[in-house]
Amino acid sequence: MLNKIKHEFSYSEAFSRTLGWMTAEEQQKLRDSRVAIVGLGGVGGAHAITLARLGVGKFRICDFDTFDLPNFNRQFGSGMSTLGQSKTDIIAEQIRDINPEAEIDLWSDPLTVEEAGKFLDNADIYIDSIDFFVLDVRRALFAAARSKEIPALTAAPIGTGSAWIIFDPEGMSFEEYFGFENVETDLNYLRFATGLAPKGLHFPYLVDPSRFDFANRKAPSTPMGIMLCAGVAATETMKLLLGRGGIKPAPWFHQFDASAGRKVTGKLWFGARNPLQKIKLRLAARKFLKTD
Repeated sequence: MLNKIKHEFSYSEAFSRTLGWMTAEEQQKLRDSRVAIVGLGGVGGAHAITLARLGVGKFRICDFDTFDLPNFNRQFGSGMSTLGQSKTDIIAEQIRDINPEAEIDLWSDPLTVEEAGKFLDNADIYIDSIDFFVLDVRRALFAAARSKEIPALTAAPIGTGSAWIIFDPEGMSFEEYFGFENVETDLNYLRFATGLAPKGLHFPYLVDPSRFDFANRKAPSTPMGIMLCAGVAATETMKLLLGRGGIKPAPWFHQFDASAGRKVTGKLWFGARNPLQKIKLRLAARKFLKTD
């Protein structure tokens, strides 16, 4: 066996290679920033690890689930050695392995609608990573972020790409953009999906739409989509935390698709009330929900 050599940790040395793309003062600001992430499967774990490698020093992370075999195709932290283990514990361990000085607040119980505001206390930004089919808590968190005047963003892995939207507390709200109904129906999931990617760059290579199983709350995914989400979410987070500018919040939407070889940024005027968006929603309902 190889002898393990104990090394002393140095924050400035560990993250020195980002200097040049940011100043030492900006790096320190990231070190002092607190990022809140709910959901550590799929994109959440990738967000947390990417931001840890960027040098973010404070995390509040939440997930009540454990790793299972169907997680292997996309989730950071999942593997044979972590089967059955807590996602929060594993991701926290990986963050600390990158930055032993990181401040991590772990929430390992299911987050309720009522706890959304408390979860975002003293956070500098909220990054949405909840399971696609959990809308009630997601809506409460975006509402809480708005009331606390902190930016929030969602980056969804769609096919071999990423679709992302930023919500400025002074701009269009999450509710206004997506136009959810208060009654939980499958149509709300379609509102979320069509709002995330109005241009639908992914549709030409969707070979089996039946894999979108709304009844059993399942949808297909790829590891490439996860990685691209982590990249764009970390970049937008960096810009927001450092005040870099160049942010296009809702009603602007963004999608990059590696298979299509295209990136689109557009403005969904009036959000869900956009007439063309209403037509797209009806077409999607016919395709995925088999409505007339």
